[in-house]
Amino acid sequence: MRLHFMGCAIDNLSMDETLDRIAEFVRDGRPHQHVVVNVDKLVKAARQPALRDIINRCHLVNVDGMPVVWAGRLLGLPIKERVAGVDLFERLLGHAARQGWGVYFLGARPEVVAWVAELAPRRFPGLKVAGWRDGYWRPGQEAEVVAAIRAAAPQVLFVAISSPKKEEFLGAHQAAMGVPFAMGVGGTFDVFVGAVRRAPLWMQRSGLEWFYRFLQEPRRMFRRYFVEDAYFFWLLLRELVYARR
Repeated sequence: MRLHFMGCAIDNLSMDETLDRIAEFVRDGRPHQHVVVNVDKLVKAARQPALRDIINRCHLVNVDGMPVVWAGRLLGLPIKERVAGVDLFERLLGHAARQGWGVYFLGARPEVVAWVAELAPRRFPGLKVAGWRDGYWRPGQEAEVVAAIRAAAPQVLFVAISSPKKEEFLGAHQAAMGVPFAMGVGGTFDVFVGAVRRAPLWMQRSGLEWFYRFLQEPRRMFRRYFVEDAYFFWLLLRELVYARR
């Protein structure tokens, strides 16, 4: 069931339903793009129509962020649950190992993505790593990146670069790469290899994972969480006013 929230599409699916949908995409074989929306993504989409259009064209859109789940329910949207990108990443690796799908890791620092490519098959025996590449390429090298992924022919592509760059990259090149399922995963590679610690489970369930991330890098995250993302409350207020009307 597809809902619309703050101008963006949301697929109201649980984690298991999401995995079932991805399996359908892989069986279909045609390119499909995935995206998660959280507070930061909704704020960026409200200010960048091109990003909002990419999100709304995606074949699968999950909610990653308890504040978005709560805000949606406040507006009467029956959002089932948060499907966090980092959780979906690990569940999907296990699913790919069982199904014999090839996966490609794109993004992050060279040492991190190399570590992911080495660690993932150890953690998920049977996983086929079709290839990997770091996220530091020059604009003129995009055609080379796209060609390498197409040649590797994975069933699943994970893209660990920042927003909105990953959404723009996939929106522009997904058809040329021909990957049945492509997913932007942000900083998930760093979490997977232990370079960045994830918040305790009680903070994740309480919607405080963002605060834990802020405590890890306060200088870098202050502007994002306390300046840029504060615009989310204005967007929510506007939606509440429209809903009452």
